Amino acid sequence: MPQSRYTSLNYLKEITGGESEIMKEFIQMFFDQLPEFKEGLTRYLAEKKWKELGELAHKAKSSVMTFGMNDLGYRLKELQLKTQKLEDIESYPEYVEEFMTEIALAEIELREDLSKY
Repeated sequence: MPQSRYTSLNYLKEITGGESEIMKEFIQMFFDQLPEFKEGLTRYLAEKKWKELGELAHKAKSSVMTFGMNDLGYRLKELQLKTQKLEDIESYPEYVEEFMTEIALAEIELREDLSKY
């Protein structure tokens, strides 16, 4: 049985009509955003900038959901909502850690996908 993937290109295929050049551009754009997401989430968490943390979680959510990472998207949405109410602040590091772990795995998958197009 194949290992389950973190990412899915189904939605991307749908919105691009399966055009491989456009799909490559989307994947590349996602890679271009990753440093901002990773550095930003880490920095805002460290600096206790909850508003910015929530805003960046919201931005990252749309990107990860484009690549079928819906569970991660929902978790980012949860983080965003919690930051708006300053709820459960002690749980924020867990969300950021989860993002880092899953995004690293997603990046590996998407690099492989990119090499196929």
